[in-house]
Amino acid sequence: MKTNAGVSVWRLVRAARTRELDSTDTMQAESSPYVDAVRAVRVGELTADEAANQLITMMTDSEILGLLDGDSPRLVLPFIPILLDRVPFVAGAVSRLGIPGIRFSDGGRGVVIGASTAFPVTIARAATWDPSLEERVGVAIGLETRARGANYSASVCVNLLRHPAWGRAQECYGEDPVLTARMGSALTQGVRVNTMACVKHFALNSMENERFEVDVAVDEHSLHEVYLPHFKAVVDAGADSVMSSYNRVRGEYMDVNRALLTDVLRHEWGFSGFVTSDWVFGTHDAVVSLEAGMDVEMPLRLLRARALPAALHHGDLARSTMLQSARRILRTCVQHAATREPAVPTRAVIASPAHRALAHEVATESIVLLKNEAVGAAPLLPLAPATRHLAVIGRLAAQANLGDHGSSRVRPPSTVSPLQGLREALPGVRITTTNGRDERRAASLAAAAETAIVVVGLDQHDEGESVVTGGVDVGVLGREFRSGPLRRLLIGLAHLASRFVRGGDRSSLNLRPSDERLIHVVVTANPRTVVVLVSGSAILTETWRDRVPALLFAWYGGMEGGRALASVLTGSEEPGGRLPFVLPTDTAHLPFFDSTAKSVVYDNQWGQRRLDGQGHRPAYPFGFGLGYTNIEHRLIDHTLDDSGGNANVHVANNGNRKGSTVVQVYAADVSLRRPVAQLLGFRKVTLEPGAETTVRVDLDAGPTLQRDSTTRRWSARSGEWALQASQHSPDSWENAVSLRCTEGLIDQEGISDGKPV
Repeated sequence: MKTNAGVSVWRLVRAARTRELDSTDTMQAESSPYVDAVRAVRVGELTADEAANQLITMMTDSEILGLLDGDSPRLVLPFIPILLDRVPFVAGAVSRLGIPGIRFSDGGRGVVIGASTAFPVTIARAATWDPSLEERVGVAIGLETRARGANYSASVCVNLLRHPAWGRAQECYGEDPVLTARMGSALTQGVRVNTMACVKHFALNSMENERFEVDVAVDEHSLHEVYLPHFKAVVDAGADSVMSSYNRVRGEYMDVNRALLTDVLRHEWGFSGFVTSDWVFGTHDAVVSLEAGMDVEMPLRLLRARALPAALHHGDLARSTMLQSARRILRTCVQHAATREPAVPTRAVIASPAHRALAHEVATESIVLLKNEAVGAAPLLPLAPATRHLAVIGRLAAQANLGDHGSSRVRPPSTVSPLQGLREALPGVRITTTNGRDERRAASLAAAAETAIVVVGLDQHDEGESVVTGGVDVGVLGREFRSGPLRRLLIGLAHLASRFVRGGDRSSLNLRPSDERLIHVVVTANPRTVVVLVSGSAILTETWRDRVPALLFAWYGGMEGGRALASVLTGSEEPGGRLPFVLPTDTAHLPFFDSTAKSVVYDNQWGQRRLDGQGHRPAYPFGFGLGYTNIEHRLIDHTLDDSGGNANVHVANNGNRKGSTVVQVYAADVSLRRPVAQLLGFRKVTLEPGAETTVRVDLDAGPTLQRDSTTRRWSARSGEWALQASQHSPDSWENAVSLRCTEGLIDQEGISDGKPV
């Protein structure tokens, strides 16, 4: 039977809208087998496993196989960008039994469906170093996801930032496994209050342009002790689902990588939820991927719809394998539906005043003050109350720059640019502005103003998800796409889309040359110049940093980003952020990055760790950030064994205004000529002027442990380990204390569990 693509698309839209209006949980049926199963689990009459088994006994083989891929027809593919921001994508719905299926929405910085709250991007929220704040963001995203008719949010991205040129750096929590683990776990716990939480992209995904083909080689130490611990932490925090990545690891695509999807994820970590593929081109073999542990092909009926019925009929697919995945999917859906409030939130929660206020709070807490020198008698920031004339300059000054335009794009009902934010905050101040293209005019405006603010950086054209990427085999859509008019049509649509969708990996870590020239022109005209950087990862500052007295990192700050920036510049609020990555002085100090590479090697030397190991001083270290007051802290005592521990740190605000700091606790093997700092724990604390307190910082022992690949047991890493409390990654270990403990970790004499290591 032939399918008309346009008819299929609009049928999908109408059906999805109908389901959205009904309910995400039960399609508003007063009674159905699925509704009854959820109620039975809620009141304790059945376990989720028993409920899943009951539902399976009522299903035909065709319905069971339908759980294992998306419900949308393959010809919907070209229309996915159109539909993604309009309706949930559904997989495994069985209307006969009232099973709603997995109802997908993306959502790293807010819900992509409709006009929803746009929070700062993930890496900006990492800069808050505040898991409790991130959990509140998760609750809001989950609430709006459910109000939009979805029950499944792919909002948790915990891939490490191995190199700042990665196009999707803005979707991750930075370069450190412990920071990523804490923040990703917090978001997971918040999202799960209302919807199922999916963590992505498992595993070793941190380059964009060749994400479909690149093969990652990695040794056991780096794999298990660097690139996987944060995934395990999010699984332990309750993640309902894991999305596999496009790339290969050790020669195998992730959807068929049994070693990671089953041996590690399920057997070693005990994950009981379901695994989905990354979209469309993330499934390479219908049967083998199912056997490897990838449960759902998303989001269309592609390889599995064509191959699994025959494979089951001919015995090439074991019935037990099919039922195992079906059970995982139904068990997870039923369990989650049974543990949340039955009432679906109304649309009133979407971009509500409370969520807008939260977006503002997060943006403020994420802004990192990197430099604030005195110009005259006082530091340039916050702006003097007597300021009467500002020049706001730069091509990004009047833009509400929210981030890339890929699958995580959010379209809020309103936005605030830096220029608008300053005009609202300073109604009595004269503000002149130009986009900076005319450098002579920019210099003239800067010279006439008391202070100049230059807003420069990146946008969706410079970095982001590479939606239209080479290396994709459109033949997975069916035989007719391997050659002929349909193949040419799809390739033509891809080329057309590429004219409007930019992004991908960055070609440079510098600002655009025009932005760098603008900074020099403005600061020459007015030494009272503040530079505001907008970006999703590191920007090199060496050619202009020494000339600028004040420098802030404002990220892609979300729908309230302009107001948050204005509040920090004027001093009504503190710049609360700390860097979630190192800012180097030279790209040569980072790992080699080739955006066209088909194979790469991932080791344990990247970011601040690489700079430490090679003896390079950064422009600004990992964890760095200034405030508007003077806060000091010192380590009092600590306890730590191989399951974790804590440190007590005395903190004092010696300044004359309220402020915050992030207490960071690091460990290092100080027997090395160049000790490499390992973050063990952190805690954000806010103090009134003159106040002091003692804070307890929870410590993660993981960075000081090693895994035996044969026994899979963890033990203390050899060395002479020391501990230090700091306000950023330490550049000296002279004041560190010995990491002494009694049950598993190494003391200065190299003793572990009472035995030589």
